[in-house]
Amino acid sequence: MNLFIPEDNNLTIRSIQYRDLPQIKALISKSHELHHSGSALALSQELDQFRAGYSARKLLSLFPNPAQHNFCWYVAEQQEQVVGAIKVSPTNNTRSTWQVEHILFDGNYPVSGKRIGSQLLRYCFESIWEARTWILEINIHHKHILALYRRNGFQPLAQFTYWSIAPDKLQELAQQEPKLPNLLPINNADAQLLYQLDTVSMPPLLRQVFDRHIKDFKRSFLDMAVTRLQQWLGKQHTQQGYVFEPQRKAAIAYYHLSQEQNQQNRAQLTVHPAYTWLYPELLAQMAQSLSSSQENPYLLLASADYQPEREEYLEQMGAERVEHTLILSRSVWHKLREAPSSSLERLQLSGVLQGLRPRRTPIPSRLPWLNSFSSYPRPENRDQELINPEEEQGEQE
Repeated sequence: MNLFIPEDNNLTIRSIQYRDLPQIKALISKSHELHHSGSALALSQELDQFRAGYSARKLLSLFPNPAQHNFCWYVAEQQEQVVGAIKVSPTNNTRSTWQVEHILFDGNYPVSGKRIGSQLLRYCFESIWEARTWILEINIHHKHILALYRRNGFQPLAQFTYWSIAPDKLQELAQQEPKLPNLLPINNADAQLLYQLDTVSMPPLLRQVFDRHIKDFKRSFLDMAVTRLQQWLGKQHTQQGYVFEPQRKAAIAYYHLSQEQNQQNRAQLTVHPAYTWLYPELLAQMAQSLSSSQENPYLLLASADYQPEREEYLEQMGAERVEHTLILSRSVWHKLREAPSSSLERLQLSGVLQGLRPRRTPIPSRLPWLNSFSSYPRPENRDQELINPEEEQGEQE
């Protein structure tokens, strides 16, 4: 589907095609933000994988499937030249919240690039009708991209800090024996417990924005098959588990460790606010897993501004801050602000109240206490107060 944006009549926005891949890779090489964050190489590899399986993806897109939104790209074309691209994806199973993963345009032309970026964003806002909320994560030092998002209605939601734990710190943690007697593996039967843990560990505003449900913590058969294939090929190894509290019959902590060939190990931690003492125990568990499989591993871990205990612990153990990012969100109700004022001026109040006028004369009430009010004379002026006749006679005497 093509959409012509009125801001630039020569610009056409459409879905990605096979012939667009070389030009998109050229935009990646010109993006200063991707090279600064270190995600340019990963995005180029993702495009190469998309090119290799383009025919199969095109065939699967004709039928409803769980992976049909995993590679959702739109490009901005002008005179048969790709001048911008955007990648979006849903973050939950109901597809009520979508994430802007990447937005690309030529960084050498910031003025025209911002205009192209705004049109790409507005195309996604208007064409993806399922999305009620949009979110994204951006480095705080990317000022002009941040201004682009703020101009299109995104507001700060939370701040994240990424920490890097050096190999020597991980070796110290690996020597400690973690005290986790109720550490259990995760399967789809534990989705209810993980959903409750995610709900209690997140502020209400973020919980409303992400809009997660029990199905979001269940893995499909296709996802599990892809994970097994990656582990068999040796490209990626994952380990996950959760701590169960038998007295409360609830999950109080969850961790997910992703190990890759280039030793870019990433950990995801979710801990109940009342059990923050589990941070050293869980990190010791992950450190033992990394030390047994890698020689000099690094671990990347994130903490939010609403998790002061985690940030305090990471700072005390000597972890290094490597990146600061902002989580921005945009609600669908922001469209009310974007509505032109002329459309509101055309709305006449008399026309709205026309349907509220009575069609016939009201019938007098048969109740005697209501008819008694009609015997009193009405004041000529609306501001004049109704005076009781007995009180008026007393004042005259």
